[in-house]
Amino acid sequence: MATTTVRLDADDERILDALAASYGGRSNAIRQAIRLLSARVERQRILTEFLDEWDAESGPVPDDVAEALAAHYDL
Repeated sequence: MATTTVRLDADDERILDALAASYGGRSNAIRQAIRLLSARVERQRILTEFLDEWDAESGPVPDDVAEALAAHYDL
């Protein structure tokens, strides 16, 4: 198992301490955060590919559709 050092400001320390209480410690909270961030990046990649395909096959994606998708997938 690897060890990584991260410098946190006071606000980030407070956030991490609050999360640690729910996730069984600071390391577990950070692991969960990394997993959630990774999943979000993957959703963003898939949505971008989908919108690019839509654009290539059907023309520009209407702004309201793109905005609704982005809001729904928290991107």
